[in-house]
Formats: sequence, structure tokens, C-alpha cells
Amino acid sequence: MFNFIQNIDISVIEKIYRFQHNLNSELFNKIMIFFTILGDNGMIWIAVALILFLNRKYRKIGVFSIVSLIICALAVNVILKPLIHRPRPFSELVDITLLIKAPKDYSFPSGHTAASFVMVYIFFRHIKKYFIPVLITGILIAFSRMYLTVHFPSDILVGLIIGLLSGYAGEKIADGFYRKKIDWWKNKYII
Repeated sequence: MFNFIQNIDISVIEKIYRFQHNLNSELFNKIMIFFTILGDNGMIWIAVALILFLNRKYRKIGVFSIVSLIICALAVNVILKPLIHRPRPFSELVDITLLIKAPKDYSFPSGHTAASFVMVYIFFRHIKKYFIPVLITGILIAFSRMYLTVHFPSDILVGLIIGLLSGYAGEKIADGFYRKKIDWWKNKYII
């Protein structure tokens, strides 16, 4: 089964790399590099979560986001990447010229995609007004990782799933905390 998925992954990455090479567009390359940098270390999403947290109206959603991003980072970077040890596509294929600095960690799953889809989940559930721009940004960050040959399609797919599940888990955990806090407050101060 793993060989079947690996063969599909390699085939897709080779096609995307050929597209990139044949397109030979400095502008498109810069756009893809921009979106990859935007997703580096989840910084854009951490910044969004902090902005939400600092805004009284969105504070609870900010907490959901922060808890979800922590769960996601633990799942991807602490558990799965060290456990799976999957090499990056550029190290598996010959004659790949990277447009960015080679990432030093493992490939599976995509942390950029996972963090992006944590926020896609949060915005879909709680701030629909900005959901479409967040979704488009998340998709472009995920695609940029394949375009730049630093992730396989299955890395992206599993990153997407982990992101959505982390968003759900973080929301439930943080919401449980809020409910206990409200119950505690009521029990302590209501006579």
C-alpha cells in the first residue's frame, strides 16, 4: 500500500515540477515562494490567533485557535515527523533545483498545511465573514509546498486532515475549559 501511494506521490510531484520548470515564470515562482514563507513555522496563523485573542469580541475564538495550533504542532512536529522519517521529494528525485532553502526536517505530514487548515476550520466555524480569504490562503500555502517540491501530495492531504482535526479538538478542549470556568464562577458567586 505504501509503495502504491509513494508511486502516485512521485508521479504527481514530477508533473508539478515539470509544470514549474516549463512555465518558467519568475512571477509565479515568487508568488509560490511568498505563500510558503507566509506559512513558515505557522507564523501567519499564530499572528492571526493572537490578534483574535487580543480583541475582546473574538477572544474566545483566539483561545480556540491557540489551543488548536498547539495541538497541531505537537501532532505534526513532535509525534509524526520524527516517527515517520519520510524524506522530502527533492531528496527522492533527481535533478531538482529548489527555489527555496531546503527544509531540514522530515516531509510527512505538512506542517504548513496542517496549521493553515486549523485556521480554515476555526474561521469556517466561527468567523464566516473571513472564511473564503483564509481558505484561499490555506490552499495556496498547501499548493506552494508541492510546487516548490518540498512536500508530496499525501503529506499535504494528511496535513489538511490533521489541521481540521486539531481545530476540532482545540475547540472542544478550550470550550470545555470555558464551560468549567463559567460553572465555577456561578457556583462560587451565586447564592
